[in-house]
Amino acid sequence: MMAAEAVIVDAQVAPGHDGAAELVLRLRHPNGANEVVSLDAETGFRLMQNCGVAEVGGLAGHPWRRMLNGG
Repeated sequence: MMAAEAVIVDAQVAPGHDGAAELVLRLRHPNGANEVVSLDAETGFRLMQNCGVAEVGGLAGHPWRRMLNGG
């Protein structure tokens, strides 16, 4: 059974264009397509908090929607 929404399959911290750290996520969509998204540090920390994880590796398996609303 496929997920009804995009799910985080990998997360890594990487340097951004301005030298600040970014959170780079690989998402898998319900149709099987993959997408890479970069988040600024503040948004990345909010996503981690919404998912209840202390390390970026803990984000795998969580719905992408949690970035927006904690749902």
